[in-house]
Amino acid sequence: MLLNIVFILVGISLVLWGADRLTEGAVAVAEKLKMPQIVIGLTIVAMGTSMPEFCVSLVSALKGTPDLAVGNIVGSNIFNALLIVGISAMVAPMAITRVTISKDIPFALVASIVLMIMCLDGHISRLDAATLFVMFIAFMYITLHGAKIGKTEQQEESSDIKTEKKPMSATMSAVWIIIGLACLIGGSNLFVEGATQVAAQLGVSEAVIGLTIVAGGTSLPELATSVVSARKGNSGIAIGNVLGSNVFNILAILGVTGLISPMTIKGITTTDLSVMVVSMILIWFFSFTRSTIERWEGAVLTAVFVAYMWWLL
Repeated sequence: MLLNIVFILVGISLVLWGADRLTEGAVAVAEKLKMPQIVIGLTIVAMGTSMPEFCVSLVSALKGTPDLAVGNIVGSNIFNALLIVGISAMVAPMAITRVTISKDIPFALVASIVLMIMCLDGHISRLDAATLFVMFIAFMYITLHGAKIGKTEQQEESSDIKTEKKPMSATMSAVWIIIGLACLIGGSNLFVEGATQVAAQLGVSEAVIGLTIVAGGTSLPELATSVVSARKGNSGIAIGNVLGSNVFNILAILGVTGLISPMTIKGITTTDLSVMVVSMILIWFFSFTRSTIERWEGAVLTAVFVAYMWWLL
């Protein structure tokens, strides 16, 4: 048991450190190639913070523990929408742009509903996975196309992504990307191995472990990014980080994972999937009130998360 707990802790540390190094290297490469900040924010940074979820879910599915893979994504999205947005809003009220209210939140909600419908028959087939991935490509196209038309507002949101450090050399960027990926893969293997063994020894289902420990561990990069952004007054980055991560988690991660290894789901309940959908509806509803998520609304989101965790455990 003790060794497995060590595996979990070392795995989390490697995954988080690896994600940070990978993102840092990728952003440096993007800046060298003169890619616009909006493209860096929407693609490399968003994908970088979601790489822990991707690696853990892919490794889980390949190792024959699909409940852990899907539980990780559903749990991460609930964690993101309720706890991260909740805490961020309590730190500082979050201003929500018109684009976010009209496009980003609805798309994240639709992605959640589509996943819920797909899980009702207990399977995510290759056709389901392909549908999710096509939706992800459509989302990226719409987002990037919209960025060209109304670039000013969205650049404002992602302007803080740029680092003030000295430009990184091309060699160092490549080294960080390789090291980051190696840590993500190695850390994910340790994490899944430890979490699965602990679950078996405690008699807890893989689904519950995925919805709690694994989801919380892989969502730490988003939590840190959003809370720090909110504290600095960059609410656009905070809410954009959560929405982008949620869309990427469902459409890209489960899309790719399901194409590689179709999944049979047993432990993820309709309640878990419903909480994921309701969390997005709550964010959308709160966004309409003066285009801001106030501190008390953040407290409500956090309270719903605590209630769900209490019910789950």
